[in-house]
Amino acid sequence: MPESGNQYTMSKVQPKDFVSGWLVALIIAGTGLSLPTLYLGSEIALGLGLEQALIAFGVSTLVLTIMCVVTTLIGNRSRLSTYMILHFSFGEYGAKIVNLIFGITLVGWFAVALELLALAIKDTALDAFNFSFSEQIIILVSSVFITATTFFGIKSIQKLANVAIPILTVFLSYVLFLSINQLDTISDLFDYVPKETDLTLFQATSILIGAAILFPVLMADFSRFIKTDRQSLVAVLGIAIGTPLALILSAIPSIKTGEVDIIKIMAEYNLVIPAFILLFISTWVTNATNLYSASLTFSTLNKIWNFKTVVVVSSILGTILAMLGFSTYLFGFLELLGILAPSISAIYIINFFWVKGQKYNLDEINLWEKDALISWLLSSVVTALTFKEVFQISGAYFLDSFLVGGIIYIILNYKLLKR
Repeated sequence: MPESGNQYTMSKVQPKDFVSGWLVALIIAGTGLSLPTLYLGSEIALGLGLEQALIAFGVSTLVLTIMCVVTTLIGNRSRLSTYMILHFSFGEYGAKIVNLIFGITLVGWFAVALELLALAIKDTALDAFNFSFSEQIIILVSSVFITATTFFGIKSIQKLANVAIPILTVFLSYVLFLSINQLDTISDLFDYVPKETDLTLFQATSILIGAAILFPVLMADFSRFIKTDRQSLVAVLGIAIGTPLALILSAIPSIKTGEVDIIKIMAEYNLVIPAFILLFISTWVTNATNLYSASLTFSTLNKIWNFKTVVVVSSILGTILAMLGFSTYLFGFLELLGILAPSISAIYIINFFWVKGQKYNLDEINLWEKDALISWLLSSVVTALTFKEVFQISGAYFLDSFLVGGIIYIILNYKLLKR
């Protein structure tokens, strides 16, 4: 099969398939303008109040942007997918363990987005037409649309994002304008007193980082297609600007209306139908991206697996999870990602820039890279303990994961790095 058919799952992207960094930035921004992210923005704003929510939005975005800048360059310079890059850091078999976890995680995100989309469609049908659909049927039909788009890879997703994201951004900005326009003063937003909640600023920041922590790890999947280093950094604007913008666009209307459900918020402004159409398309973009990355991951577990077959199987798994109500476990799921994922970024950053000297040779992949696996496992154990507050290191468990994983890996490779 030609590489354009399997999306370069095992080899370097060729120049004929290079794209602009701005187009990739739109795809990444589209993942922010999705139901799960808008839901998080609303929940955190209502739980903390606007002032602290803005701090959480800013800190989480800063952390993620810094990490993404580095991993974006790795993808652009190596021209390999994240999953092949992990082969150099963790070895062929070690990478399969890590990739399996990532694949399951991405399928979990796929399930959450499907479930929230089905709820939005059901609410829209009930509000606009007084008609009730089965959530199970909606999940199935939505999954078919998203799977069909993913069949054609990143360029198909890019074309959809080019149209949907600018329109949705303008639309949500209009809703933001309506919300602010109905206030006596802007200070009314900051005067909002949250209902009694256990949510803290630290927890909110951690949840937001957990929600997007796979971006730094998976940026190579997108930046490997970008023409130049400089343009690949442009792609990072998708998260540096797109994510906080999406959170703010959902937070302020939620404080104004007291609603978390985006469709119920739109009902306050008689905008249910256009809101639903745009949110459906944006979630379509996001979930196609999730499914694309999940399929790339699973494709590396067995070299004879066909990309499109893996897309279908991954979609089926995600659809089943959505039907079983996986979104119930969303916050716990995000916290687990904050424990496991950051150290992987640290390890493969050190491996690319210092251990491998920015050169990956596909003929030089070992079966196991014990140093990376030991570093990852130890950092995950330590981070789980700091998360449970058995003891503290930095005070932020996701930062503990990154630092501890990187430090252990440096120690284990000290002689090589010194040489």
